[in-house]
Amino acid sequence: MTFQICAPDRALAADLQHRIDNKTKPLGALGRLEPLALQLGLIQQTLSPELRQPHIMVFAGDHGAARAGISAFPQDVTWQMVENFLAGGAAINVFSRQMGLGLTVIDCGVNHEFGQRPGLINAKLGPGTANYLDAPAMSAEQADAALARGRELAHTLAANGCNVVGFGEMGIGNTAAASLLTHCLIGDAGGADLVTVTGRGTGLDDAGLVRKRELLGQALARGGRPTDPRAALAEYGGFEIAVMAGAMLGAAEKRMTLLIDGFIVTSALLVAHAIAPAILDYCVFAHRSKEPGHTAQLKHFGVDPLMELDLRLGEGTGAALAFPLLQAAANFLNEMASFDSAGVSDKNA
Repeated sequence: MTFQICAPDRALAADLQHRIDNKTKPLGALGRLEPLALQLGLIQQTLSPELRQPHIMVFAGDHGAARAGISAFPQDVTWQMVENFLAGGAAINVFSRQMGLGLTVIDCGVNHEFGQRPGLINAKLGPGTANYLDAPAMSAEQADAALARGRELAHTLAANGCNVVGFGEMGIGNTAAASLLTHCLIGDAGGADLVTVTGRGTGLDDAGLVRKRELLGQALARGGRPTDPRAALAEYGGFEIAVMAGAMLGAAEKRMTLLIDGFIVTSALLVAHAIAPAILDYCVFAHRSKEPGHTAQLKHFGVDPLMELDLRLGEGTGAALAFPLLQAAANFLNEMASFDSAGVSDKNA
């Protein structure tokens, strides 16, 4: 399976920059909103970008390794939190309502049967992955099926008029999977040694963190450190991470703007980027997670996120909170007067 992602044509860049520079402000005075506006214009290939039907997708799945003690919470919390999402009571519900964002939850492999529910898409690949301490988390065929399913979800969203999508996740044990993927796809030389990229997740104490690192070391001793993205995904990933990576690739194929959340979401992007590097041009990095491995990921991509609020919740909460900044970038480009239109004198020559 191949993904057709092309870098945005930069022929419009000079005109966009001229439009930005000639707003009624000193050059660069809107700081990082200015390159953000430029990025939006290039993604949409227009001088007047619009954010249409913005949406958050929350991908949920269980991990076989969760029962081995890699998380501070029991595995049942995954399905219980999905129920919380569907009832409208989680942080991502609150922030999505506040920002006027659509919200969909995708069951990629939760160990629970929800039935048909409003706001829930059944993309289940199984009742959670296998325990990667004993065997690969999923087969190569399951990994490919997950990527294809994610692509389909993003294409459907685009067909319904959405052009900006934020990514979130839920899955007890998924910070451990993200740590393994980050270690595999960046490696020690990139500052992603296993100890550095393995954090406390949902709140492990010191003893729990030591145990988590020991268990992930055991997983690497069994499965090695595959550097091919599909192989790493099959060895250590979660179904929610795999479907999310496919959705990212599908969204970039449709020239959507991707709002990237924290550590786990960025681990899915590591997979997607290794498959199709041009995806990076479509990504806006919302925030820097408190989870230590996220800094290594951001450094690998050579990016600075929009915010640093010490978030470590997941769910897409950082993506939702960053959306107003994206909106502000589009709005100043479209609505702010130029020196000529406002009759304001420009800087002295």
